[in-house]
Amino acid sequence: MADLANDWPEEGELVVCSVKSVKENGAYLGLDTYPGREGFVFIGEIATGWVRNIRAHVREGQRVVAKVIGIKKARESVTLSIKSVSEERRRGALQSWKNEQRASQIMRVAAERVGWEEGKTTAVSEEMKDAFGSLYGALEECAITESALEDAGFEGDWIGIVTELAIENIVPPFVEIRGLFEIKVWGPEGVNAISDALQAAENCAEGEEEVTLTCHYDGAPNYRVDIKAPDYPSAESVWEAAQVAASKKIASVEGSITIERL
Repeated sequence: MADLANDWPEEGELVVCSVKSVKENGAYLGLDTYPGREGFVFIGEIATGWVRNIRAHVREGQRVVAKVIGIKKARESVTLSIKSVSEERRRGALQSWKNEQRASQIMRVAAERVGWEEGKTTAVSEEMKDAFGSLYGALEECAITESALEDAGFEGDWIGIVTELAIENIVPPFVEIRGLFEIKVWGPEGVNAISDALQAAENCAEGEEEVTLTCHYDGAPNYRVDIKAPDYPSAESVWEAAQVAASKKIASVEGSITIERL
């Protein structure tokens, strides 16, 4: 539940709302984005053009996205506009709200497994929001990179549980894995052999849909391998192929390669 003493939307902000009651001159909306808050949308802000029958546009229980066009904190009044929200922005705001609801549910499941009380869950969730911009964004990063929370400075056994739940329940736009090649060549081929090995690794991503593999110089003799893919099986498959390809190249010259999965 929001702290109604301090938790207010900002003017111009898009908020997800539920229609509570419809009157002749407008409708009262509960602000789902700010639980406990209520706003009013006048009939002239319901839709573009002349609204003959307000109930043809909004009905009790309907979920809508509205723009905050006025706030009077002294009267605890929020004025809203539905017509000011384009269809594209409406879909985006609604999806973001749904994502946050889903993320909160995942955190509740994690809290049950860890044994947290509600206050602890809320505190950790807020810290994750601060670090990643949103709770869903934090969990999405966990689904992409398993070390995301640790990389952001979080500590504790709970990280593994949250990360596991994120991977199970969130389909990220892509995933990333990383490896390290330690390559040494003492034969006459030198740098050219190293370049050939790295190129062979990168070639393993060719023909793989939406998969990229890039090698980066991390200071001799270390070379970082970054793989981005739509899912972990695709990423791991390319990583396996890259290891074989690079090893074969180095095996053909006087040199050595040590491989580590980061």
